[in-house]
Amino acid sequence: MKIKVFAIDGTEKNEIELSDNVFCREVSMGSIYHAIKNELANRRVGTACVKTRGEVQGTSQKMYRQKGTGRARAGTKRSPLRVGGGIVFGPRPRSFNYKIPKKLKHLAIKSILSLKMKENRIRIIEDFDIENGKTKELITLLHNHVDAKNTVMILKDDNNRIKRAGRNIPWVKMLTFNKLNAHDLFYGLNLIIHESAAMELNNVYSG
Repeated sequence: MKIKVFAIDGTEKNEIELSDNVFCREVSMGSIYHAIKNELANRRVGTACVKTRGEVQGTSQKMYRQKGTGRARAGTKRSPLRVGGGIVFGPRPRSFNYKIPKKLKHLAIKSILSLKMKENRIRIIEDFDIENGKTKELITLLHNHVDAKNTVMILKDDNNRIKRAGRNIPWVKMLTFNKLNAHDLFYGLNLIIHESAAMELNNVYSG
């Protein structure tokens, strides 16, 4: 498929050829679901922790004698039935990380790119640089292409000047073509892709 490339001022520049297998394939919502679920699970810290009856402070001495008081028999004050006692089956530190197949991850990325292309939410622009790293200059450039809504910009490499310029823009997320994540791509309303990054995506995911 052919897609237009725009100059930084918003005018049409030329066209490039992209693979239908990457930008115009059948969308697999199942792969997108599993990829996003995996990313969110891997972000979890898993440090929630409560104390069991063996860890809370307090004596293990029997509270009162077994018989003759007229009350229900009771053991230690650390019982889960008592105020200040231990917690039964509470959360313990654990890892939520798990892996999904690489092919499934790639299918999810291609499905999201194809979905955004069908929704006309992808805009490919010529490669540019922000020499002074100023946020104002980047905002002016972005307004030539998209509204001030949730936008994901895909770069060819880790350009520190562009990333520094975009740090103070709350509605812009910077990604590089080889470090994409399904969550940000799927929930981004607009995708701005550098021309060279689009060609790299075409090469990496067309297989």
